[in-house]
Amino acid sequence: MKNKRRGAIVLSITLALALGSWAAAATSENALILTPKPGPEPRINGAKIFGVRPGSPFLFTIPVTGDRPMRFSAEGLPAGLALDSETGRISGLIAARGEYRAILKAANSRGSAERPFTIVCGDTLALTPHMGWNSWYVWENHVTDRIMRDAAEAMVLSGMIDHGYMYVNIDDCWSVKPGAQDPTFQGEPRDANGKVNSNPRFPDMKAMTDFIHAKGLKAGIYTSPGPTTCAGHVAAYQHEKQDVERFVEWGFDFLKYDWCSYGRIAKDKSLEEFQKPYRLVSGILKKQPRDIVLNLCQYGMGGVWTWGREVGGNSWRTAGDLGGTFEDIPKALFRDGFDVFNDNSLYEYGGPGAWNDPDYLLLGYLSNWKGQTVPTPLTPNEQYTHVSLWCLLAAPLIFSGDITRLDDFTLSLLANDEVLEVDQDPLGKPGRRMARDGNLEVWAKPMEDGSLAVGLFNRGEGTRLVTAKWSDLGIDGKQRARDLWRQKDVGAAEDKFEAYVARHGVVLIRLWPEK
Repeated sequence: MKNKRRGAIVLSITLALALGSWAAAATSENALILTPKPGPEPRINGAKIFGVRPGSPFLFTIPVTGDRPMRFSAEGLPAGLALDSETGRISGLIAARGEYRAILKAANSRGSAERPFTIVCGDTLALTPHMGWNSWYVWENHVTDRIMRDAAEAMVLSGMIDHGYMYVNIDDCWSVKPGAQDPTFQGEPRDANGKVNSNPRFPDMKAMTDFIHAKGLKAGIYTSPGPTTCAGHVAAYQHEKQDVERFVEWGFDFLKYDWCSYGRIAKDKSLEEFQKPYRLVSGILKKQPRDIVLNLCQYGMGGVWTWGREVGGNSWRTAGDLGGTFEDIPKALFRDGFDVFNDNSLYEYGGPGAWNDPDYLLLGYLSNWKGQTVPTPLTPNEQYTHVSLWCLLAAPLIFSGDITRLDDFTLSLLANDEVLEVDQDPLGKPGRRMARDGNLEVWAKPMEDGSLAVGLFNRGEGTRLVTAKWSDLGIDGKQRARDLWRQKDVGAAEDKFEAYVARHGVVLIRLWPEK
C-alpha cells in the first residue's frame, strides 16, 4: 500500500508548491518554473534520427546544453558529410541511399557526452515532428526581413537551438498584395518567367535564408494553392511549379501550404478536390534538388489525417486556427487538442514522416488581433497542459509567440529536454486517451525504450485526484515513475499511479518496468 500511494503523495506536494494553494483561482496561479536549469556538463538533446534525400543539402546542428566553449566530434558519419568541431553543424551531401548509424560527441571543461544518431538517406523527411518558430500569431501582417533575422538570432541566443528547435518559418504577407495601399506590399507579383516575387519588406529572400542557415538553422515559407493567401497576397495557383522552383532558389527548407482561396477553385467538397492541390505540390517538391518539408494547412477537412501521408504531406492541420480568436485560445486548446484527437482516433494515423498538427504553441507574447502584443490568455497550468499534450500527441512543436521576448517561464516550457524527448521519440507513435472520468483524463504514449509517457489531466475546476490505472494503460507489475517537468524520480508504484492535479493542469510522468 505504501508504494501504491507514494507517487500521489509526492505529486501533491509538487502541485502545492506550484500553485501556492490548491484552491487558488485561475487568475492567481503562480507561473512557477518546474524545469531545472541545464547543468554545465554537456547533454545532447533533440532528434535521434534524421531523414534526408540523396543529393539534397544536409544541415543539422547538434543540440547540446552545457558550458561553452564546446568541442564536437562524431563517429560513423556517411561519406559526403562534414562536422564543424566548433559549432556542431553537420553539412554536406549524401549520394548513397541507406541507414547510417553515427555517434555524436560533445565535450567541454566540465565533461563529455555522446549519443547515437541515425541518418536515413531515402525518400522520407521529418522522421520526428518539426520543431521551430512561426511568425503568424505574434507578427501576422507586420512581418519583415528584420523580424525573421531577429527570430533566428533569438533561437540561438535563447538556447532553443540547443534543445532541438531548428525551423524559422515566415507565414503569410511576404509576397505582393494586389490592390494594397501600403507601398511595402506593392510591386510586380511575378518575374518574366512567372516566378513569384517578394514584396519590399523582403528585399532579398536568398540573403535572408543564407543568414538563417549560417546560424545552423532552417528556413520556412508559406503560400496557398489558391490565387491569394488568407491575407490576400499573391499565391501559387497556376504557378505551382514556378513558385516551388523559386522557393528552392531562395533556399527554403519548409513549406506551409494553406487552403485559403483554393476553396473558390475546388469544384466541390469531394475527397478528390480536397487532395488535388496537395498531390500536385508534393509531386513538384519530390523533383527538386532540395528537401522541403510539406505542411498541409487545410483545417482537418475531409478527414485529412486519413490521406495526408498518401498525398505527400509531412504534417497536416487537424482543426481550425488555435488562436483564430485570442480570447478563445483556452477553449480551443481543449477542443482541438483533446477532443478532436480522441474523437477521430488520430493516434492511428500519425508517425515518422507524417504528423498530426493541432497548430502552434501559443505561449509568451501573442498578437491580440487588435494591434497589440500581449501575454497569452492561457493560465500557467493551461500552458503546462498545452506543451504536455502536444508532446504526448507527437505533434510538431512550432512556437508562435514573440521569440525575442522570451521570459524565463516561457523558455522553461519550451526547453525541458525530458518533456521534449516524449515528442521526439524515434518510435513516433502518437499518444491517446486511455481513460476518462468526467473532466479527468489519462493519456499515454508508448516510447521506443519500452517505457510509457503518461499525462494525468484535469479539465475541470478545483484540484482533483487523478488516477492512472495499470489496467487502463495496458501494463502490469511495479513501475518506476519519473516526474518529467521536475526531472525527478518519484518512486515506484503498483496497479496505479495517482496525483493531485490543479484546475486545467497536468502531471506528466514516465513509467518504466521496475527490474
